[in-house]
Amino acid sequence: MDSLESRERTGLAPASLPLFGGDLVTIASFLIAGELSHGIDPVSQPLVVVETIVPFVIGWFVAAPLLRVYDRSALSTPLAAARLAAGTWLAAANIGLLLRGSPYFEGGTTWPFPLVIIGIGIVSLVTWRVIAARVLSTG
Repeated sequence: MDSLESRERTGLAPASLPLFGGDLVTIASFLIAGELSHGIDPVSQPLVVVETIVPFVIGWFVAAPLLRVYDRSALSTPLAAARLAAGTWLAAANIGLLLRGSPYFEGGTTWPFPLVIIGIGIVSLVTWRVIAARVLSTG
C-alpha cells in the first residue's frame, strides 16, 4: 500500500483539509454563539472563550479518527454525512464534557448544559456535513 492510499484509508488525505477546517469553524461558531448568549464577549474575554472551545476540540480530535470522519466515504451521501457527523459529535461532546468537568478546565457541566451542547452541536455539524456532502463530494 503506497503512502497516499494509507493516508486516505486513515482519514488523513489532503482532500479532507476543507472538511476539517469546516468542522472546526462549525464547532467554534456555535460555542462562541453560546458564549455571546451568556454575555461573554470573545474580544474582551478571549481566554474564557478559548477555554470553552478547547475541551470540545480535543474531543473532536480524539473521536474523529476513531470514527473515520475524514475517510473518503464520509461524504458519499448526505445521509451518510449526517450519521457520521451526529455520531462523531456525540462522542466528541461527551469527551469535552468530561474534560470540562475535570479540574483542568473552568466551566463545569451543570444541567442542562450537556443536553444543549450535544443538541446544538449535532444540529450544527449535521447541517454543515450535509452541505459539504452536496458541495465537496466528488462521487
